[in-house]
Amino acid sequence: MNVETTAAGSAADVLHERARRLLANGDAIAALGVLDEVVASAPRHVPFLLSRAAVLRSLGRLQDELDTLERALVIDPTHLVVLLQKGSVLERMNKPRSAAAVYTQALQVLPSGTRLPAPIEAHLAHARKRVAENSAAVSVLIDARLAALPHGSTSSLERMRFDRCLDRVLGRQRIFTPDPTFMLFPYLMNYEFLPREYCPWLEALEASTDAIRAEFLDVFQSDRAGIEPYINYDEGLPLNQWKALNHSPRWGAYFLWNQGWREEAHLASCPRTAAALAALPQVDVTGRGPTAFFSILDARTTIPPHTGVTNTRLTVHLPLVVPPTCRFRVGGEIREWREGSAWVFDDTIEHEAWNDSDLPRAILIFDVWNPQLTALERDLVREATIVLAEYSDAELNSAAPSN
Repeated sequence: MNVETTAAGSAADVLHERARRLLANGDAIAALGVLDEVVASAPRHVPFLLSRAAVLRSLGRLQDELDTLERALVIDPTHLVVLLQKGSVLERMNKPRSAAAVYTQALQVLPSGTRLPAPIEAHLAHARKRVAENSAAVSVLIDARLAALPHGSTSSLERMRFDRCLDRVLGRQRIFTPDPTFMLFPYLMNYEFLPREYCPWLEALEASTDAIRAEFLDVFQSDRAGIEPYINYDEGLPLNQWKALNHSPRWGAYFLWNQGWREEAHLASCPRTAAALAALPQVDVTGRGPTAFFSILDARTTIPPHTGVTNTRLTVHLPLVVPPTCRFRVGGEIREWREGSAWVFDDTIEHEAWNDSDLPRAILIFDVWNPQLTALERDLVREATIVLAEYSDAELNSAAPSN
């Protein structure tokens, strides 16, 4: 930046402060005149345009305020405050539908978990309320139109896909997609919970619930030493969301298989569980799968949002001991576990869990191949994964050079 530009910027800042004081003292007309001069000297500076819009708001000049905000959005189409202000203007212009559309844009540009000043948070809460109200009004109209359609041949899966589509259109819920930490296999259908028809073996697994539960309860009493923290990262690694659970018994695992390694003593203690698993399409990748374990989530414990390694596999839950108020979210859907009712989900889609009860929750968790993969694709994934692991492990396991 040259000296002349710096000087111009300093002069504009001085005038901007003068306009602010004029407005605070009730002289909006004078403030607008000063701001027109400021904006002319720095036409692409969004804060100056926001200040001009604020003065126009105080004067009740709604169309001029809207035009000024539009100028700011040409410069930065994702500016959160400008979008919120535009929605507010449209509301005051008695255009609630247009306002809801702009508020939806504002909510979409807001990064998840962002902490903002209280006034902006209040405006965001108002925006969410208006979006929800608009969605409800539109939903009534759409439901009335859809009621006239024949539904005899419509499957629940078709309706689920449409409902998610409509949720996205109306701003009620975003569509979650796979975000694996390792391998993304493209062109697969991205189901949060896989439809049961893809897994014809689920009923046989569920029929074994009582036997599997009995074996879990036995080892839970007799082999507590075999339960280890499921989150077990080395110190010094960036733990992010896992800090509270790292090395914690609040989320415990009793492994039967662990990254392809057979826990022989545990399998011997749970023969009927082992037999049930043997009949299923478990992932078989040397050093990586199968993995199967009893997962024990302690009372009043939450598993934070996270994603898994690869969508070439899917994860199965068979609930064994489930107190009330134990919930599980995958993407945009929240379910409660029910004992003996299994489901299959894509763990590369963001998911989290809550045990809000006063008792532990226990389920059998294991991985299976994604049934959308062909036999050849499984072979290709298996061999590529082994080579990648061997390549990395060779350096990690090499001896340090001597001095």
